[in-house]
Amino acid sequence: MSPDTSDPDRPLPPPAAPGGPEPGAQPRPVAGPEAPGWSAGLPVPAGTPAAAPGADPLAWPAPDPGASGPATPDAGSVPFPDAGYVPFPGADRPARRPGRSIAVALGAAAALAALGVPLGLLWAAVAPDTPVVKTAAGAVYAQPQPEQPIAADGWFSMLGLGFGVLAALALWVLLRRSRGPAGLLAGVLGGLAAAPVAWQVGRRVGLSTYDRLLADAPVGRAFTKPADLRAGGVHWFLDVLPVPYGNLLLPAFAAAVTYTLLAGWSRWPSLRREPTPDLAWVPAVPPGGFPAAPPGVSWGPEGSPAPTAAPEPPAPGAAEPPRG
Repeated sequence: MSPDTSDPDRPLPPPAAPGGPEPGAQPRPVAGPEAPGWSAGLPVPAGTPAAAPGADPLAWPAPDPGASGPATPDAGSVPFPDAGYVPFPGADRPARRPGRSIAVALGAAAALAALGVPLGLLWAAVAPDTPVVKTAAGAVYAQPQPEQPIAADGWFSMLGLGFGVLAALALWVLLRRSRGPAGLLAGVLGGLAAAPVAWQVGRRVGLSTYDRLLADAPVGRAFTKPADLRAGGVHWFLDVLPVPYGNLLLPAFAAAVTYTLLAGWSRWPSLRREPTPDLAWVPAVPPGGFPAAPPGVSWGPEGSPAPTAAPEPPAPGAAEPPRG
């Protein structure tokens, strides 16, 4: 008798109990803590409801009352079912403190300002003095259009640019832990402070001798005037805050540009050397390569269709296949 035809002699199945499984249905796997051999944190059996305790694979395992130690993972760790908690690279690196970075930046800026003294002495040594002649009205240039004042400005500008570049390189190499805004701030503030110091130190070399000759020398006496700046200086804002201008801004400008370029070309996003990832867990490739799959065996997931081979293009001069 076919399955579609009713059999009067076959007994009817008993009615299903309220809330019980339907007659003839396959038993469903038990989910949750009642399932034998299954606990939270392990692979969830098929058919487990998403709301079952511990069914969420991303949730942390429930703490064991009898176990000692913290029940939550440490910061910067990620759970693995078999290997436990594996820290990310650099997770043990101490966090930067803003107060310490600002203190380091101000200290580095003060050190650069102190380096303005040798910079001023170097400028006074290489910049030429201007020849002048004593008259009844004071000192006048001995030549109609002297080039020495322009040369003094040029020497100060070139030395200031070089000072800013070297300062940025020194900050980048010596202050590795403070790379970033703190290092840039130190370079800019140090350049702004070192330039006026170098100017005042350089212009005072030989200034006392010039003032003495200007006061005591007879009219018509020729002597020299120390180097000074004509394309830069300091403007006092509200008679309280000194604001440099002109070529006194070149050291800070060079330091800012150089430090920014170093940060842009850095190979590390944090601007500091990062640890090399440990690749010891990567399996080594055998000398002859991995073995090929046996005939009829695929390394792909079960049930995935085999890739179809694309038809080869027809050879030149081959007959076109019939159409229609």
